[in-house]
Amino acid sequence: MPARVVILGGGYGGVYAALRLQRLTKHRSDVVVTLVSRENFFLSTPLLPQAATSSVDTRHIVQTIRRICPRVQFFEAHVRSIDLAGGTVTLEHADGHAHLLGFDQLLLALGGEPNFFGLPGVAQNALTIKTLGDAVRIRNQAIEMLEQAELESDAQLRRRLLTFVVAGAGFAGIETAAELDVFLRNAARLYRNVQGSDIRMVIVDALPRVLPELSEQLADFTQKTLTRRGVEIRLNTRVRSAGAGYVEFADGSRIETQTFIWAGGVKPGGLVAALPCANERGRLPTEPTLRVAGYANVWAVGDCADVRPPGGGAPYPPTAQHALREGLAVGRNMLAAIDGKPLKPFAYTTIGQMASLGEHRAVAMLGGLKISGFPAWWLWRTYYLSRMPTLERKIRVAIDWTLDLFFTRDTAKLTLPGNSFDSGNVKSVPLE
Repeated sequence: MPARVVILGGGYGGVYAALRLQRLTKHRSDVVVTLVSRENFFLSTPLLPQAATSSVDTRHIVQTIRRICPRVQFFEAHVRSIDLAGGTVTLEHADGHAHLLGFDQLLLALGGEPNFFGLPGVAQNALTIKTLGDAVRIRNQAIEMLEQAELESDAQLRRRLLTFVVAGAGFAGIETAAELDVFLRNAARLYRNVQGSDIRMVIVDALPRVLPELSEQLADFTQKTLTRRGVEIRLNTRVRSAGAGYVEFADGSRIETQTFIWAGGVKPGGLVAALPCANERGRLPTEPTLRVAGYANVWAVGDCADVRPPGGGAPYPPTAQHALREGLAVGRNMLAAIDGKPLKPFAYTTIGQMASLGEHRAVAMLGGLKISGFPAWWLWRTYYLSRMPTLERKIRVAIDWTLDLFFTRDTAKLTLPGNSFDSGNVKSVPLE
């Protein structure tokens, strides 16, 4: 009977593990690889802020998993439960119909979900930037605010409509705020009663500086670049709660806004956190080989895993580049375990970290080299273009970025029939 390898999760970790196994088992019939994901596509998550602001087409930052992994069996389904001891996973269709899937080797690459830290009203009133649907919702919400402001004569309400708050000054928050600010100010030129100067973009974070993962020099460059454009940056500021039309902070102040975007971190999903091998933070501690501690046939990578260097130290950060390398490494180790061969410990030195600031500006840190401005922006685009999964998608994104240099961005809302705007709800224009 062939060895059954099951991969749960279609993000960077899961897909790149499948790619490695697909290549290594090309001429083997004794190994069957199955990948399960709730979406039938792979999403290039670093490009979500670009998709949310029409710099690239939303369809161009995804590729169907069956196209990427044609020799891997794929199931689009939700994971209802995981029985590590019994070697089974229960899958569920959208209609609730369940299936039992057995495994000999299991890879948990289920990613994470937004961490709202239990703050009152935040989960109910904030938009997130984690999925393709999130990008569409942010774009629709931004355009809807311009449309409402165009016909609104009440000055206080107009100010609330045109105020946008992003919580989180890490990579996701900075890139989302920067791209959204550029998009809104340029889109305002299409409206008679809205000026670019009417747009108020606010970034808040509890830490004392932006982009703590980068150097102080690049953080200063980022803050000065955004401040010159009119973006407000409020550091050492904790969100206390949120409601319909406002965000409140720990110091007692509040900002009236209809658009609150949460980019304050992620946590493992409840399914992973409930497993007996999860630690107190809900992640799965792994051995240096990426095998889950205490289990010979269970592996974990990405946001749901606690992966540390072989010599110990802090966990690897939950970024796309780390999940990608972990996926490649675990694919090899899973096959080695099946064949009874030695496993290799995972060790990876970060190549670099980059953040796009819009308007052909970015910051990048490659080892000890610090780059900012246009060269960093070119490097940012080159790197992420190279990481697109197929040549077709590389070409489409390259064309999108080229057209973006010469033409204004599209401001058509992508809502479905039956959706209506509710001025008291930040999620008033969802695409479900």
